[in-house]
Amino acid sequence: MAGTLPPLELPPTRWERLLAPWTRFVQHEASSGALLLSATALALAWANSPWGESYARLWETKVRLGVGEVEMALSLHHLVNDGLMAIFFFLVGLEIKRELLVGELASPRRAALPIAAALGGMLVPAAIYVLFNPSGPERRGWGVPMATDIAFSLGILALVGRGGPPSLRIFLAALAIVDDLGAVLVIAIFYAGKLDMTALAMAAGAFGLLLLANRLGARHPAVYAVLALALWAAVFGSGVHATVAGVLAALAVPARTRVDTDEVLHRGRALLDAFDAAGEEGPNVVTNRGQQAALEGLERLTEAALTPLQRMERALHTWVLYGIMPVFALANAGVRLDDLGAHVLGSSVLWGVALGLALGKPLGITLAAWGATRLGWAQAPEAGWRRLHAVGWLAGIGFTMALFIATLAFPSGPALAAAKVGILSGSFVAALVGAALLVTRRRGSSA
Repeated sequence: MAGTLPPLELPPTRWERLLAPWTRFVQHEASSGALLLSATALALAWANSPWGESYARLWETKVRLGVGEVEMALSLHHLVNDGLMAIFFFLVGLEIKRELLVGELASPRRAALPIAAALGGMLVPAAIYVLFNPSGPERRGWGVPMATDIAFSLGILALVGRGGPPSLRIFLAALAIVDDLGAVLVIAIFYAGKLDMTALAMAAGAFGLLLLANRLGARHPAVYAVLALALWAAVFGSGVHATVAGVLAALAVPARTRVDTDEVLHRGRALLDAFDAAGEEGPNVVTNRGQQAALEGLERLTEAALTPLQRMERALHTWVLYGIMPVFALANAGVRLDDLGAHVLGSSVLWGVALGLALGKPLGITLAAWGATRLGWAQAPEAGWRRLHAVGWLAGIGFTMALFIATLAFPSGPALAAAKVGILSGSFVAALVGAALLVTRRRGSSA
């Protein structure tokens, strides 16, 4: 059996040494959650500082986008929520498609447990919210406590769940993916505005072109970027929230390789032999045309072996986790605490959201997963029921997606402020309890 190749070790350049602290930070799974938490703390501190007015003015700054005579004016806040978050949802769509094709959701038997858990973790929080808000405009917020923040939840699991079974992380990731899919459907169906049929027809046309590009074998990211931008503009004007365009565009991205494993091995060996045979034509690769040709062939072979979905997901992952999501938190988490009077702190919106996340999520996930195994639809969790229940608490960290749905459910005002406080407090309690349960379980296992 062939041995594993050792990693390629090269002396770091000055640039790599300069970026080394950032690289180490990004490579740690919990770092994205820490950055999100820092952005939230900064937003709260800024909004409640003597310079709080500058926080509000910054996000209301107008930005004009357009080509030629076609132009749209958006506030910086809307640009973040409608524009940058479309890229976030594009990455979510890529992750959903990958999981459905080759991940935990590809096998019905393996997928049954996280799917059942995710459904319970969406329905029970929504039901708790409706118990507190059975009627009136506040009822629109029922979708807020349904969401799970995958970056935060996985980050905390990485911090406190070290030494636990790998199946625990796989379960939480699959659950969060299904949760994201549910959130996308809720946004598209229940939080759409007045529909513009002409814009919807244009969106359908752009989506059709994306599918056609996939069918014709287009693999360059630029093709999908241009068509996705056209789809986003059409969806933006249709009344459906523009971020749905990100998910639709992701579903059209090819997930097929152009060469199979045998061809990679055969062609790769031939190209390496050609590289070796051309070794005497020049002193190094830069002046050796034969070696350059072999390397270019290896580059094309690698590109053909990787799917566009893989390449795009890898390229966007760091930008979304360490750029878009912290900017979103900075733009949306700035609640003025001096505005939180008794009417907000006693708001049914606040308590519906907070209890939906902090109690509804773990309760719904645990009961639905247990029910699915009792009915024979799913296998019992490898990590055990206590760890699954602890992960159910971590899934109660709504944060990014919950804040996003709250901005769709409520206009600026007391209800939105109450929803944000409910999200922050409910997520904090869920994180604290989930982490405590995992740490207690870990200590008990090592005793």
